[in-house]
Amino acid sequence: MDAAELRARQRPVKDRYREAPESARVPARAVAVVDQGAVACRVESEAETVVAGLHAAAGGDGDAACSADLLLGSLAACAGVTLAAVATAMAVDLRQARVVAEGHWDARGTLGVDKDAPVGMTDITLTVEVETDAPDETVSRLVALTERYCVIAQTLAHPPEVAFTSRRA
Repeated sequence: MDAAELRARQRPVKDRYREAPESARVPARAVAVVDQGAVACRVESEAETVVAGLHAAAGGDGDAACSADLLLGSLAACAGVTLAAVATAMAVDLRQARVVAEGHWDARGTLGVDKDAPVGMTDITLTVEVETDAPDETVSRLVALTERYCVIAQTLAHPPEVAFTSRRA
């Protein structure tokens, strides 16, 4: 896909959002079906199903993706797709590109070993690796726009309110 084709595909969508801003509010959903015996779950989303389980650092066997794997994978995927779209719109030829998402979490927090240890990721770094003939200024702009328009990166940088509710099945 080139810049003209991308613009042609996005034009009617952008026009619709300008005319009816409420139509741009897109729902997303994932369902985790719990398997208590395996201390795991099957995460079902619109596109795929993934088995998630305990990380080895939390007593798991490492056979299933852990939540940190899924979070970092989601971030890397979003940044990668955004990078491809921005590069296409800017007519920047990427011979090769990768987005590496890395982070750390303290297992003491999630296991309740230390009440003062944080629960959750404490740092995340995204590294964008590109092979291109574009000048450094263009690559810097490409990366800056990727960061600006990456939904998952912006969600993590400006976290939404998360509400837990319950109901009986």
